[in-house]
Amino acid sequence: MDREHQEKPSPVGGPTEPETAERSGPHQATVATPGAQRRVLVVEDDPTIVEAIAARLRAEGFLVQTAADGPAAVETASAWHPDLLILDVMLPGFDGLEVCRRVQSQRPVPVLMLTARDDETDMLVGLGVGADDYMTKPFSMRELVARSHVLLRRIERAAVAATTPRPGSVRLGDLEIDRTQRRVRAAGKDIHLTPTEFDLLMCLARSPRAVLTREQLLAEVWDWADASGTRTVDSHVKALRRKIGAERIRTVHGVGYALETPPGFAGEGSPRGQAAAEG
Repeated sequence: MDREHQEKPSPVGGPTEPETAERSGPHQATVATPGAQRRVLVVEDDPTIVEAIAARLRAEGFLVQTAADGPAAVETASAWHPDLLILDVMLPGFDGLEVCRRVQSQRPVPVLMLTARDDETDMLVGLGVGADDYMTKPFSMRELVARSHVLLRRIERAAVAATTPRPGSVRLGDLEIDRTQRRVRAAGKDIHLTPTEFDLLMCLARSPRAVLTREQLLAEVWDWADASGTRTVDSHVKALRRKIGAERIRTVHGVGYALETPPGFAGEGSPRGQAAAEG
């Protein structure tokens, strides 16, 4: 990294600030009207961190409200209808996990969760709390803005995809992926996936049995151009395995992941794969 854009660690362990600023069903309810400013609710009890995040997001053109505890976060989300929720895990009142559950039960909204440690991120992903992405403190403000944009773009694409005619579902044995409704069934049971988890599964399902590198998955699912988030891929694969069955996703150590399929299934692009796709 060059000196001009070198990050300075925050003394409170929150965001780092660059010296020169740079610019499962789908979350359809959160898609803003074209041209409208996006609403971001930032929930963090450290005033230094929340003020820094809010100021940067406003400078990027977002409308921002803040909350410092769990009850205030749920109340604000219910009344204000944010397009994105940036949420710290440790909060007064009740924690970020409970905020996430309550907000998502009222109205689906993409969630970027802030954690104190990498192992805390892994734990939260494994619990399937409903967050779409995670950042560990201290973090780059530039990266937080970039991830916010990525989450909002992904939700937009999901909303468009839900209204675009396409083959209804793909079946891989007893795993059924409904691309129109963005729903998944495994062994006859409905599986609730976050938008990120669904996109990850769909990416793997487009090339069944083929090994996709972590970098490929980052580019396709997270829209990232570098490999800085490979642990994010690993954590979300862990959560996806927990929900659909660990045996369905094969790890190729040091490379990436492949979606296992029943014998005779060759993917959507082949004659056998076409026979497995309905629509």
